[in-house]
Amino acid sequence: MKPVVKINFADFWEPFDKKGNFFYKLLSENYTIELSENPEFLFYSSYGQEYLKYNCIRIFYASENLRPDFLQCDYALSFDYNKKANHFRLPLYHLYIDGHGYYDKLTKKITAEEATAIWKQKTKFCCMLVSNPNSKERINFFNALSKIKKVDSGGSYLNNIGYTIEDKMAFIKDYKFVFAFENSSYPGYTTEKILEPLITNCIPIYWGNSRIEKDFNADCFVNASNYSDYESLIEKLMEIDNQDNKAIAMITQKKVAENANDHLLIKQGVLNFLSKIINAGKKLPVAQNKWVRALIKGKLILRKIENNFLKRVPNSENA
Repeated sequence: MKPVVKINFADFWEPFDKKGNFFYKLLSENYTIELSENPEFLFYSSYGQEYLKYNCIRIFYASENLRPDFLQCDYALSFDYNKKANHFRLPLYHLYIDGHGYYDKLTKKITAEEATAIWKQKTKFCCMLVSNPNSKERINFFNALSKIKKVDSGGSYLNNIGYTIEDKMAFIKDYKFVFAFENSSYPGYTTEKILEPLITNCIPIYWGNSRIEKDFNADCFVNASNYSDYESLIEKLMEIDNQDNKAIAMITQKKVAENANDHLLIKQGVLNFLSKIINAGKKLPVAQNKWVRALIKGKLILRKIENNFLKRVPNSENA
């Protein structure tokens, strides 16, 4: 019989399925999972502060470009290349691979004949789907490329096709190039944005993670950061657009970087990481210990500052 483990989830994106998510399904391989309002272990993310009400071991997951705050969490899974024992690197794109069943498409080797047929079916130039207007790098390049050749924008922001796309994967598959600009840039921060074009055998125009080539094969996408200006980047795109053999060579490449860990190994690594947390037992949460120490230290510092200040202020009665 599998051991029973009480967990809960807080502050994740909406909609979030507490039983259908990556962590619940993964832990269910080794444990009988019970969702509880008095959990032993809480998984939480960055979309609220509900996690603060839970008196248990807290495990933070970063789906955004944020650093774990180990004063508030005991353990964390994030994009970071962080060698702390209580941290595991789990970029968001792995949750997409698992949740959407992309593994076989991601790892399948495409022949030159298959790639040629795929490329001939791509009758459209380039597209972008964006709802977030705050990424200046993405918007600036969209404007620059649009002056040379039309880029179809199917998101809610800068929409130029007359309707908003609901099925992203069905939409992008007909395009040669797809914008894969992250909302922001940070080493290790890789979301689903580069994954989805690769799954549909499009060529991603990527910007964001300066170490992206540790995750994905540099020969199957165009890395905007490798070009000194928009002019040279656009020149590269036009070269590929006009020379089918170069595009075909790119989409026949292995998609995952040569030395990157296979997705299935990552999943096993996450399960091992979480199992160690669970097997450590119901100890007093480290985060709460740190919070208590920080609060006490803060109060002592404030009291010291206050006392020093009062010593310097003349007594009003004797002034």
